[in-house]
Amino acid sequence: MARQDRQTHWQGVYTTKSDTEVSWYEEAPDLSLTLLHEAGLMPGMSVIDIGGGVSRLVDALVDAGQAHVGVLDLSSAALGAAKSRLADTAHVQWVVSDVTVWTPDREYDLWHDRAAFHFLTTAVDQQAYVRVLARALKVGGKAVIGTFAMDGPEKCSGLPVARYDSESLQAVLGEQFRLATTRRHEHTTPWGTVQKFQFSIFEKVGGQAPGHQL
Repeated sequence: MARQDRQTHWQGVYTTKSDTEVSWYEEAPDLSLTLLHEAGLMPGMSVIDIGGGVSRLVDALVDAGQAHVGVLDLSSAALGAAKSRLADTAHVQWVVSDVTVWTPDREYDLWHDRAAFHFLTTAVDQQAYVRVLARALKVGGKAVIGTFAMDGPEKCSGLPVARYDSESLQAVLGEQFRLATTRRHEHTTPWGTVQKFQFSIFEKVGGQAPGHQL
C-alpha cells in the first residue's frame, strides 16, 4: 500500500470508529508498560510510541512523570483524540507522519511499537522503517516491537499484515539490533476474538541497518 493510501485508510478508521470499536483497543496498556519497564524505563528518559493512535499509553507515561513522550501516527484525528484526553501535554510531542519517511529531531531512549510494523508488507517499507528506527534510537537504547505472531491473523482492519517470530523479526532489523527478550501474548478484541501476538525487545548495538544503500 502506498504511503498516501495508508494515511487515507487510517484517517478514515479514526474518523468513523470510536476507540472501542477497533480490534486493537485495550482499556489499559499494561503489557506495554511492563515491557518498557523491562527495557529500563526511567522518568528521565525519552520515549516514542510508533502508531500510537488513541492508545492510553501516552496517558500512563504522562501520569508517571515521563520527561519526554513522542506519539507518532498517520492519523491526525487519532492524535487529536488522544491529546484531548490529557490535561497536561507540555512533555508530549505529537507527530503526524508515516514512520517510513519520518525524520526524527532527537534521539530516543526507548521506541515502542504495538502493532504498527506488521502493516508494512514490502521489503522497501520494512527497510525504511529500520533506517528510521536506527536514526531515532540511541546506541544502547531499546525498541519494544509487537507484531502478530506466525499463527496470528493474516489481516487487520481489512489490510494484509506480515507475521513474525523473534527470529524473523531479528532478520529484518539486522545486526544493528540485538534481541534481548521475547514473549507471546494473546490479545482479546472488544468482541471476544483472540489474536496471537509476539512482543520482542531489541537493543541498538551499532552496525548497519539492512538496505542502507536504498
